[in-house]
Order: sequence, then structure tokens, then C-alpha cells
Amino acid sequence: MNSSEIREQFLEFFKSKGHAKRPSSSLVPDDPSVLLTTAGMQQFKPYYTGEADAMKDFGALSTASIQKSFRTSDIDEVGDESHLTFFEMLGNFSFGGYFKEEAIKYAREFITQVMKLEISYVTVFKGSDAVPKDKESKKIWESLGVKDIREEGMDDVFWGPTGKSGPCGPTTEIYCRNGAGKDIEIWNIVFNEFFCSGSREELLAGRAELKPLKTKGIDTGMGLERLAMVSQKTNTIFETDLFAPILNNLKGVGDGWSGRIVADHIRGIIFLTADGVRPDNKNQGYILRRLIRRVIPHLKERQGVVRFNNGDKIPRLANLKTLSEYVISQYGSYKEYKYLLNEKSEIIDIVLDEEKKFLKIYEKGSKLLNNLINEAVDNKTYKINGKDVFILVTTHGFALEWIKDATKLKGVELDAGEFEQEFKKHQEISRGGVEKKFGGHGLILDTGELKAGNEEELKKVTRLHTATHLLNAALHRLFGNEISQRGSDITTQRTRYDFTFSRKITPEELQKLEDMVNEAVKKDYPVTIKEMPLEEAKKSGALFFYKGRYPDVVRVYTVGKENNIFSRELCGGPHVKHTGEIGKFRILKEESSSAGIRRIRAVVDD
Repeated sequence: MNSSEIREQFLEFFKSKGHAKRPSSSLVPDDPSVLLTTAGMQQFKPYYTGEADAMKDFGALSTASIQKSFRTSDIDEVGDESHLTFFEMLGNFSFGGYFKEEAIKYAREFITQVMKLEISYVTVFKGSDAVPKDKESKKIWESLGVKDIREEGMDDVFWGPTGKSGPCGPTTEIYCRNGAGKDIEIWNIVFNEFFCSGSREELLAGRAELKPLKTKGIDTGMGLERLAMVSQKTNTIFETDLFAPILNNLKGVGDGWSGRIVADHIRGIIFLTADGVRPDNKNQGYILRRLIRRVIPHLKERQGVVRFNNGDKIPRLANLKTLSEYVISQYGSYKEYKYLLNEKSEIIDIVLDEEKKFLKIYEKGSKLLNNLINEAVDNKTYKINGKDVFILVTTHGFALEWIKDATKLKGVELDAGEFEQEFKKHQEISRGGVEKKFGGHGLILDTGELKAGNEEELKKVTRLHTATHLLNAALHRLFGNEISQRGSDITTQRTRYDFTFSRKITPEELQKLEDMVNEAVKKDYPVTIKEMPLEEAKKSGALFFYKGRYPDVVRVYTVGKENNIFSRELCGGPHVKHTGEIGKFRILKEESSSAGIRRIRAVVDD
């Protein structure tokens, strides 16, 4: 099967088993505890804890999704034949709907009957002094005729808890053979059946207890790239239809380590940008900037023509613009990613703007780096001073990963320890000028949801901030529970608001939304803020991020009076005192942000 067929078959299979198909959430998560979305289960966390009702929201206790995911932990390893930053995670999830027997049977049926693959072996949890052996899973696999069942320990097939305490449980892994005859783990099924009173370390040391969860859950993850490799009988993921076309466009760059770095990073660049990330020196924007500034030298160092042994010369097609266009076209052909085609021009403009900024300082930085490398080779120290590397990163904007790549090619090391010391000093200096924060909303004056550099700008973003909440209330009034907040970004020029919705909003509906907000402005409602316990706030009807994490006592802002409330939300940010201060609200544009997510851009006029 090609990758599009695999996606379709997976979702349709689990739909036939009573699962609600859910779109991928954004790579920028609602959960403030993580920088990027790393797994399919992240958007469903409230359903495992009981904070949200799956039956009410999805009409089923089980869901299936194909989640865009991004992990930075292996970024230094990218370039080999297996590690990635961006990937797609196929997953099925259950919040009390079914447990081990059904989960294992579904997995076996999908692998052997739908994908027509042979299972090499499976693993199950062998137990420990702290946690009982998973005898049930082993019996289920045996009943299905699987002969090779291998017992593994806590490090391999036991998940969680991820914090000081929380849900946890054994897992079972499924292995299949790729084109090289190598057994590859393609699917991990987690059985959330216990609640641990302490951390994993405390559990192993006997200082924490396990208690059975009242509602047991299923959380599975299967990488599309690995499944495609096994299905298409290739030796590596880079020979599948997900990567081979990209590498073919790289021509001579695509025949090894350098090409694999570019092929991985270009996908991440496109999807991060499409999900609203912009190159920056902070947070998700810093990750995007690192990717772009690592790819550019890999491409630039290999410009020119490819010369083959038979004398033919073929111009290299590899540059950031053509690669970006190709990846957008490749992934935009899949129906869930069609939004990439709609965002194509904006994505390309953002990527090329960052390239333009970097190229202004690239030539000088390259000369400095080459001088450092040559000096290390000439002196036979084969090591670059960490302080010099720090200057390349902070002054010349080089991605640390590219410096490592360049030194690796020449057999030179960099003093990573000294670099880290310099970086920590830099962070401490930066913290000395820490920006003013607003309440529990986590808003920072010149970054995050609100961006303002002085008091005048703060007044403008405060007006836009309250207007954004009025827009949220208007959306709920017009469309009901179909709407769910997915994030906002406010600058001194405009507000950008993301929310779940299944279709494009019509011009007539946009006019209604605009009119509703302006009517609330015209009525000059008072805006009040009150602290109250979290549960009391939720019972009051206040809107809130259903995936958000809130303290026990929260601030609730209300627009209107008790007998005539227009908007009520959990929010600790700055607001106007009366809606009349906002000014005229205008919607500029409504568009797709990602699958199942719409975006509205709006301004307020004096």
C-alpha cells in the first residue's frame, strides 16, 4: 500500500470497530507542559482523567486518529537511516470502552488481514517486584496463534507515570520484518490500568503504590513511516513513498546522510509553519528557525550540477523554495492535509523570508567556521573552542546542529561542555530583564499570546485581547458546542484566533459574528474579574480550554451583568474595564489553519 492508502485503511478499519475518527490536532499543543505535540494521545488526555466526556464530545468511548507529531530529542541523530523529527502517528484510543482483549485482537486483525503482513513476534511485560506480570496479554496472544511471545521488563514495555504520580500500565509491542529482513517494532499498545501514587523511580524503589484505575484506557501508537517501510518492503523509511520522491528532487544531495537531514527537516518546516509557528528565538519558533538554518547550508554547500560517470550533467533542483513547493504538493494531495495547498503562498513567503535573513550573515559565518575547522586540523587538536561556537550561534545565527554537521564532515569535535556553560551565562543575563507577566494566563508583554513592547502597545493588545474573548463568545452563540478554542496570537496589529470547526464559515456568518461583537462593544458592557475555585468557575458556565491546566483557584472574567452576560471565561490576562473601549471590530479573514481547525484574523479600529 502507498502511504495514503495506509492512512485511509487504518481510519476506516477502526471506524468499522465503533471508533470516532478524529482529525490531527495542531503541532502546537494546548497543553502548556509540552513545547510540541509528540504523540496522538495528547489531545485526548482529559478523557483519560475524566475531565472530559468522550461520549458527549465524540458519540463514542473510542477514537482513532493520525496525529502529526514532532520530537526534538533525537535531532542530533537525524541523518541516519531511522531517526526523524516530524512523523505521523496512527493511533486508536479507548476511554473505558474496551481493554486488552479487544485492543490486541484489533491490532492483529489490522496487521494480518488488512495490511497482509506477518507478525514476527510480540513482547509483553514480564513483571517486577513492584508491578505484577501481564499474564492476560500473553494468554490473548497465545489464543490468537502467535507463537513468538517475548517477555520484557520495565524499561521496554511499561509506560508511565510521566510525572510525580499518574496513570500507568504495561504495554505490548508488535514487530514485523522490513525489506532487509530486519524485525522492526511498528506498534505499541499501552494498557492504562493503574494509578501510581509516586514517580516511576519511587515505584521501583518500593516507595509508591499501585491502585487499579476505575476506568481503564487504551492508548496505541504506530508510526506511519515504519508501517510504510514494512508494507512496501523497503530497507529503510527513506526508500518509502513518503521520502523517496523528496530525495529524488534533491538529486546529488539525496544520496546519503546530508540528504536524509534535508528530507526530514523540510517536512517539519512545512508542517510547523502551516500550524502557525513562525521563526523566532523562543519556544516553537526557535525549533523552526533551527530547522531552516540547518537545511540551508546542506543545500547551499552542494549547489551547481551533478556530474555522473557517463559525463552527463544535470542541474541541481534542490533549493528551499522548490523543495517547499514539492512537499506542500506531495502532502496536500492527502485530503486531511489539503489545507497546505491553501496556505502555500504564506508558507513559502515565511520560509524564504527566514532564508533571506540568514543568508545576509551566512557567508561571513561560514568563513569563520571554516577557519576554526582548518585551525583545529592544522594544530592537530581536532577540537573547536565552545566559546567560538557560541559566537557563531548567537552572533551569526548558525544552527548548532549545522555546526556539528560541518565539523563531523571534517572529523573535528566541538567543546560541547564549554558551549553549554556560555549558553547558561547568556540565559541568566536574559532572565535579568524578564518581561512583565499577567496573572494565571501566562501572558508575557512581548511574546506568547500577547505581544507588546511598551505601555501604548499594551493598551492596543488589551483591547484586542478582550475583543478576542467576545469573538469566542459570539462563535459559541452562533455555532454552539461545535466550537472549541485552539489558541490565539495577539500583536499590536491584529488578533489571530484558532478554533475547531468542520467547514468554512460563510461570508454571511462572518458578518453575523462581526455584528455580534460590535453590538457588545456598543452596549459598553462592564468587564469584571473575580477569583474563585476552579470547579465553581466551571459550574458557573465560564468557557475554558478543555485541555488546559489551571490552578485550584482561577480568575474568571465576565462581560455584562448577572442578568445579561455576553461572555464569561477563565482568564488571567489584561482586559478593558468597559467594552466601549475596544473600538470597532473588523474580521479580515477566515481560513483553514490545519485539519479540522479554522482561523480568524481580526483588528480593532479607533
